Amino acid sequence: MRPSEDLALKWSDIDWHRGAASVCRTIQHSKAGFLFDDTKRKRSRRVVKLQDFVHKALESLRNSRLHAKEGGCQAEPDLIFCSRTDSPLKQRNVKREFRRPLEAAGIRPIRLYDLRHTAATLAVAAGVSVKVISDQLGHASISFTLERYSHVLPSIQDEAAARVERMLMGSLPDASSHVLCVPVEHPAP
Repeated sequence: MRPSEDLALKWSDIDWHRGAASVCRTIQHSKAGFLFDDTKRKRSRRVVKLQDFVHKALESLRNSRLHAKEGGCQAEPDLIFCSRTDSPLKQRNVKREFRRPLEAAGIRPIRLYDLRHTAATLAVAAGVSVKVISDQLGHASISFTLERYSHVLPSIQDEAAARVERMLMGSLPDASSHVLCVPVEHPAP
């Protein structure tokens, strides 16, 4: 997700049963405070399937917050990512905090937005359908996704060619279940 979408996520956006998050708003900060705004585009409104480790991390965060609130009368804030005073986080503060573990690990500084690019690049490299990746990212079109992440495609092209060759040459585990289509010449009408 885009950082402004992440920071606008509410607990009510999480479908715990399906393990998915609904992206339906962004958060914008100004001198006057903050406001929730619509997503960048209509296609940016989407449901994103969460990986199991993300789902578990969110459950853990929610449980720890609920446990911390026990005994107090303060209601649970609906924002997932908020300050200790339950106010929305500002991107610039999150960026600053994000740099600390990177520095400690000896990793060069990266932008929060780079996490989005990394996730998409890993999905392309894992062979996920570009249509699915485009939907997950909320891109306006598949062609935009292809243009943006085409640098990953050369190695994937090699694997695709090898898979087709294995299928055609019968080196798959059960080659008998695969049909080889051979063009048949038909007499001219």
